[in-house]
Amino acid sequence: MVHGEIWTVKELFVYPNEFIYWSVQIVMYPFMTGLVAGAFVLSSLYHVFGIKELKDMARFALVFSFALLFAAPMPIVLHLQHPLRGINVMMTPHFTSAIAAFGIVFSTYGAIVASELWFLYRKHFVEIALPLKEKQDKTIAEWFKFLIFCTLTLGVYDLSEESLKRDEKAIKILAAIGIPVACFLHGYAGFIFGSVKANALWMTPLMPVIFIMSAIVSGIALCMLTYIVTMEVRKFLDSRKRASYAGYRSPEEFKSAELNVIKMTARYLLFFLVFAITLELLDLIFRGYTAVKSWDVLRSVIYGRDFIDIFIMQYGVGNLLPFILFLLPGLTIRRAVLGVLLVLFGVFMMRWNVVIGGQAFSLSFAGYMHYHLPIIPHDWETFKEGLFGALSIFIMPFVLFWFIAKIFPVFNLKETH
Repeated sequence: MVHGEIWTVKELFVYPNEFIYWSVQIVMYPFMTGLVAGAFVLSSLYHVFGIKELKDMARFALVFSFALLFAAPMPIVLHLQHPLRGINVMMTPHFTSAIAAFGIVFSTYGAIVASELWFLYRKHFVEIALPLKEKQDKTIAEWFKFLIFCTLTLGVYDLSEESLKRDEKAIKILAAIGIPVACFLHGYAGFIFGSVKANALWMTPLMPVIFIMSAIVSGIALCMLTYIVTMEVRKFLDSRKRASYAGYRSPEEFKSAELNVIKMTARYLLFFLVFAITLELLDLIFRGYTAVKSWDVLRSVIYGRDFIDIFIMQYGVGNLLPFILFLLPGLTIRRAVLGVLLVLFGVFMMRWNVVIGGQAFSLSFAGYMHYHLPIIPHDWETFKEGLFGALSIFIMPFVLFWFIAKIFPVFNLKETH
């Protein structure tokens, strides 16, 4: 059976070898890489530009970006018919193709994020490792903890003021370098689509820029959502245990700090959301104005078959509605949660409309193809290319974040600068 035949339904005249080859995993790929880039840009707003109101969110976003980094290439790996070959991109990177360049960009970005995390948490590693190092009778758990944190110090135990200032300077430099690298990491995904000359919907020079802007929007939205959920869990634990976390003594103080951070972050979310919507509408207007040879079939897809997906689901529910929710005065936590969920939905629909919508029409310009997402998996193919495969990819960074936060605490860290 040909790959894609299971979920492709053809209408009118379609070439026999045409199918929806790029399924939901290729939708998840730019979606997940966008979350990585957006989360890092959010963290850099504090480290580079010194926006102190985003101090708590910046550390949270950086750790979450690191967790997302491991999940970003997984959709491609699952989509490959020979998944073990996916490591070839990382081991043999070169610039002869956009896909192959991913190895260089991804490795560079991963090294920047890991280095920035090390400088940010070096003091924490030393403060954990030194007392355990001096302790004589260690339990097995303490020995294990000592080995982990002693290794993470990399042998650097200097906690002098001069050393901590160097750490702070290194963080700022790495964050500044990381912003263009993070944008390039996701921009090249848009470049892959925009450079496909055979596809009329994808070929546009604005595609990389549109992908970058929507990536920042989705990354900020997901960080806001995860931050709210984490804070709500901590408030619940605080009410159960009556303990003090990160200096907060009451649920009211928790709520106040949480709302202040969310309000400030929402401003930047709105800022980038405006840019993302403007670029997408500009691209749509440009296509209609130029009206190239393929415009007739594109118009039938955009304004006809995919009208609900594009104008109702993406622009209406995913862009306009959250824009109004965040603009209304008196932002609350519940309204913020609804808003960021709708924003994430809108960005996902944008990826869906680009990837799936770009394959909806035949290259004969006389037929159409419909994609039916496999819901109930019958075999490995329908699992990894279906709903459960996509959900597994989306859940993966949250599980990783829970484990990584044990090493890189996002709330209980003592401030060094």
